[in-house]
Amino acid sequence: MRGQALEKTRRRGLADNVHFLRNMIAAPRVTGAVAPSGRALARAMAQAAGSAPRGLIVELGPGTGPVTHALIERGIAPERIVSIEYDGGFATKLRARFPSINVVRGDAYDLAGSLANHKGAPIAAFVSSLPLLNETPARREKLVNDAFALMGGDGVFVQFTYGFLSPIPLECCSGRYSARHGRAIWLNIPPARVWTYRREPAHGC
Repeated sequence: MRGQALEKTRRRGLADNVHFLRNMIAAPRVTGAVAPSGRALARAMAQAAGSAPRGLIVELGPGTGPVTHALIERGIAPERIVSIEYDGGFATKLRARFPSINVVRGDAYDLAGSLANHKGAPIAAFVSSLPLLNETPARREKLVNDAFALMGGDGVFVQFTYGFLSPIPLECCSGRYSARHGRAIWLNIPPARVWTYRREPAHGC
């Protein structure tokens, strides 16, 4: 039985990699990766999201769900997770693998529209796997501004990047958001770093 489970996991991982690669070739600006996030990166992102006891955890660009799995593994109730996925194939996989989470097939850059069915619900964190460096600084700034407009003062925006610099330009954060990063995750392919953004106290809610 264990051997069958391992083989099933291996085949699923292979299928996920093929899906990512196809999407990368077809739409590199949207996908931005050739493979799903590794376990070490997924766990680091889940840890960065914190353990707020209430509020939704909104995933942006969850893909096949490695970070979703890490969030649940960390103790987040699936019902608290809202995953906004643009790709229909990934959205279908997510619904099959995590039937208790809320999967929204929508545009992460239109948070108000994608979260219309959750309007008014408190949000504790945004956890983003979007390829932000493929977007203009203005679009990245709008995304983080829209996210914080929907969160309370204690909310956190989590984003990973393959680069060394903040994926949200620091000039956009100045006076409004703090920007912190963790250590490089060398076990991920390619190596990655997790950044967290929080509202500066002086900026208020």
